[in-house]
Amino acid sequence: MAEVTPMTTIEANLETVRARIAAAARRAGRAVESVTLVAVSKKQPLAALREAIAAGCHDLGENYAQELVDKASALAGLDVRLHHIGHLQTNKVKALVGKVAMFHGVDRPELVRELERRSATLACRSSILIQVNVSGEDTKSGCTPLELPDLVAAALACPHLDVHGLMTMPPPEEDPERVRAHFRELRRLRDALGDERLRELSMGMSHDFEVAIEEGATLVRVGTAIFGSRAG
Repeated sequence: MAEVTPMTTIEANLETVRARIAAAARRAGRAVESVTLVAVSKKQPLAALREAIAAGCHDLGENYAQELVDKASALAGLDVRLHHIGHLQTNKVKALVGKVAMFHGVDRPELVRELERRSATLACRSSILIQVNVSGEDTKSGCTPLELPDLVAAALACPHLDVHGLMTMPPPEEDPERVRAHFRELRRLRDALGDERLRELSMGMSHDFEVAIEEGATLVRVGTAIFGSRAG
């Protein structure tokens, strides 16, 4: 009988998270394939990222530009898509265009213009999500719901940008039910735009991704539940 190799902690955590995603999708009457798991790997060592990739997790999320650039180089040749999921300064765009599968935090006109300019220079296309500050918190990035239509229109007019949908980060709450309304509002805002190109909703993290899926999330950003606490 062949010897069974024990699962690593990361592999076991991924199995648990995937089961929870599948259960939430079933509750919402959705196909599990409609939800993409983005494993938030910021501040995690390369060995942990390689374990996740080996366990079939091919979408990784990074917050910091230089860390993403370094990891893109170290993971070159592997089947992995790197997402930039944090606040993005315009002066970091040059280093990231061409290395990022999707920019989740596009929240202002000058960032749209810079992404378009750098993408045009490299003759490539950049996939983006428009970040909306649904909660209205001063500490959160994102355009306001009132600014959203104009920002989406500006991005859709850029020939080198592909706008796939919206993203939000609700306020931290111990009870996931307390942020359900924020997820529901992002979906409403997306639907109100009435553009079939805006299919994606990036919302939900380790403590609330199941509620997000029930409210329509197509991308969930899960870190701690997969990798444990960040290294530093």
